Amino acid sequence: MQNGKIRVLVIDDSAVVRQAMVEILETDPEIEVMGTAGDPFIAAERLRKEVPDVITLDVEMPRMDGLTFLKKLMSQRPIPVVMCSSLVEEGAETTLRALEYGAVEIIQKPRMGAKQFIEESRIRICDVVKAAALARVHHKKAPDARTQERQQAQTKYTADVIMSAPKPASKAMARTTERVVAVGASTGGTEALRDLLEALPPDAPGMVIVQHMPEKFTAAFAERLNNTCRVEVREAAKNDGVVTGRVLIAPGNKHTLLQRSGARYYVDVRDGPLVSRHRPSVDVLFRSAARYGGPNVVGVILTGMGDDGAAGMLEMKQAGAHTIAQDERSCVVFGMPQAAIKKGGVDEVLALGDIAGAVLRACEYRRVA
Repeated sequence: MQNGKIRVLVIDDSAVVRQAMVEILETDPEIEVMGTAGDPFIAAERLRKEVPDVITLDVEMPRMDGLTFLKKLMSQRPIPVVMCSSLVEEGAETTLRALEYGAVEIIQKPRMGAKQFIEESRIRICDVVKAAALARVHHKKAPDARTQERQQAQTKYTADVIMSAPKPASKAMARTTERVVAVGASTGGTEALRDLLEALPPDAPGMVIVQHMPEKFTAAFAERLNNTCRVEVREAAKNDGVVTGRVLIAPGNKHTLLQRSGARYYVDVRDGPLVSRHRPSVDVLFRSAARYGGPNVVGVILTGMGDDGAAGMLEMKQAGAHTIAQDERSCVVFGMPQAAIKKGGVDEVLALGDIAGAVLRACEYRRVA
């Protein structure tokens, strides 16, 4: 950083998008755009002379696509990268793959629209860039460089809880869970959630997750997790039941709340203003969990920038829930867990690889032979 400002390089083949990004970023006094580039080759020339704090990178570009450039960059000179993608379902899978290759976060390309939409886009884009500037990034020699870390985490977890049951033909268990797990995450959360969910047995307690992510991407994210996890993972829809063996991901641009009718837990998905600068908001989920779940809830807050979830986690703890925060060492950005800890809402602070086991213990999990 120079003069206390975050210096950003914008890479996009569209001159209109480059101009819009520059105008949006420079509305924030903490951010300075050091330059723009129309493709990765032009960007590489700039990087030889000057290294930015953050790069915003388009996915589809001429001469070299964004993923190829990202892999080269992360294997040679890691810099925090924010992927900039169009709001299309067809490109969601490709963009999500960039997170495995080392990108810190995803943002939606700026586009013209209503005044409220433009303002909310400005808030998200600037917040994501500032979060990226604080992120820990590492060399990645291959797309699956995190595989070993995930295997080590799962091995450690296996030592605590037996996980030898075969994968059922149908993931979802047809009974209401007695305990509910509410999880919040932001920057770095997509990979952290994969580590957490892949360590769960197929009959884990029902879970509801808020991950800060643009709309259209949450469905693809849930589908990718569903293909690798033993629990069922899907994007939440209104009135979906929170049941044993099922994980519900809050849809992008919608608040998701936990509700209860008798012994049945389910979710409500609704529109609404930004809460704690986000939609979906972790605070919205956590506060509803405190109200309708109370001591039947286990709350988890993972890596992320800002303080979304801190107030809600305190409410959960005061309502009798058991609360867990990811520790600084295993976070990409320690902001959200740190804010929750400082507010006094956290019972345990654990490394990412220890959280799955702690969740099951807090739910008094017992495998039936």
